[in-house]
Order: sequence, then C-alpha cells, then structure tokens
Amino acid sequence: RFLSRFLNRKKEVTKSYPVGCILTISAAGSETSMGAVLTNEDTAEKVGLNVIQNRPKFAIMNPCLTFTLPYYQIACGIVDIMMHTMDRYFGDSENNQTTDAIAEAILRTVIKNGLIAMKDKNNYDAMSELMWCGSLSHNNLTGLGTNYDMIVHKFGHELSAKFDVAHGASLSVMWGSWAKYCYKDKKERFIQFEKNVWNIEDETGLKGIEKTIEYFKEINMPTNFTELKIGIQSEEIINELTDRATKNGTLEFKRFRKLNREDVFNIFKMANV
Repeated sequence: RFLSRFLNRKKEVTKSYPVGCILTISAAGSETSMGAVLTNEDTAEKVGLNVIQNRPKFAIMNPCLTFTLPYYQIACGIVDIMMHTMDRYFGDSENNQTTDAIAEAILRTVIKNGLIAMKDKNNYDAMSELMWCGSLSHNNLTGLGTNYDMIVHKFGHELSAKFDVAHGASLSVMWGSWAKYCYKDKKERFIQFEKNVWNIEDETGLKGIEKTIEYFKEINMPTNFTELKIGIQSEEIINELTDRATKNGTLEFKRFRKLNREDVFNIFKMANV
C-alpha cells in the first residue's frame, strides 16, 4: 500500500537516506542518476521514479569490478546505456547541437567498445569506457534542452513486469519496432542519427535503424518476442501490454511522434514475431 502511493504519484518523495554506490555493472547509470524503478509484484506494475533525492552522494567506479559479469549481463547493459541515450535523443528538441553531439559521441563509444567487451570482458579500457558512458547517458546531460517520453523504456518495463525478462533485453526487443513505426514521419532525425552515429548516408533513415538492430543481434540481444524466448503472444496479451503502457488508453505519447493507444498496440504487435 505504501509503495502504491509512489507508483500512482499520490505521494511525493521529499527526503531519503544518503546513498553511496560501488558500481559493479555498467547499465542503469544509477551511480549518477536520480532515477529509480519501482515494481509492485502483486499487480505487475513497473514504473520509473525520478526525483533529485535519489541521486547518490558518491560513487566508486572501478572497471575491474565488472570483469566477473556474465557476457549476457554486459550485453544487457550495453543496450540499456544506448537506450538511455536514444530515448532522450529522440525527443522534441531542434537545433540542440551540443546535446546532440554529446549523445552521438556516447553512442559511437558504446557501440565500438561494446563489441570489444563482448569478446574480452577483462579489457580494462573497453569496460572503462562503458562504465563512463553509462554514467553520462543517465545523469540528464544527454537530455538537456529537450523533452522526451522515455518511450522504449516504458514498453520495456511492461515486458519485464509481465514476463520477468532482463531489462536490457526488453529494450532491444522493442526499439526496432518503435523506430520502424515512427521513422517515416521523422526522417530528418533518423537521417541525422544514422549519419552521425553509424556513418551511413541514406535519404530515408531506415538504414540506421537496420544497423542498430543488426548490432543488437551481434551482441546476442533479442529483437523480437521469439528471440526473447517468450514466444508469440495472443492478441489478449498484446492488449494487456498496451493498456498498461498507455494507462488504459488515457496516456498519449507526444514528445517525438504522437502515439495513441492504437499506435502502441501496433508497435507491440510488430515485435510479436
């Protein structure tokens, strides 16, 4: 009951105990962010709670502490870092050159060093770069000057709450479907993304999306429900996921491309293969 007050925004966080972090996985950026995720296991609700009181007082960051991670968790972390960056990058900003450049540099660095880390998790330099990118991607730096929905995170939260799958895996499953659904109405942004992140010249923006999906596959991350190992779901389940993501159709996403309940249903359905 106490937790549900915060989940439903009926109670505000006004204070918290001071927290220090010793980072052991590069992913969520919790060591520098003010974000937290609350889960109500009784109702399968999973939502973010972003308040300044969550930001740690200090963080100890030693890449050597990440060497013992399973490669699957390293890959999930790579996706999460990328998505913290991309969910902000695909917001409502225009002519936001410095913030865009920071986001694009983080993505290029994660992509390059993620491949190295997935071959040798004891590579200090690669694991160090991932650790630093994880911090920068979620400390609000990559969102300066823009408004954003963190929309792929919202989709991913519903999958992980329903099926208890890893957070990073839920994000790699949903990003491609979301991007392909939106790109025709936002070509300029996707063209900029593929040019500055992937060094691809294309007039549609679609090649950058495909390259991102290929990258997820290259680091052994799922890109649809079957690869996530939850199987193709019934229309009833797709409707349930949609209702949760849109608060029964009352929530519309509008920071990048406007999406209503029908749009969200279609995006979940695209991933349901």
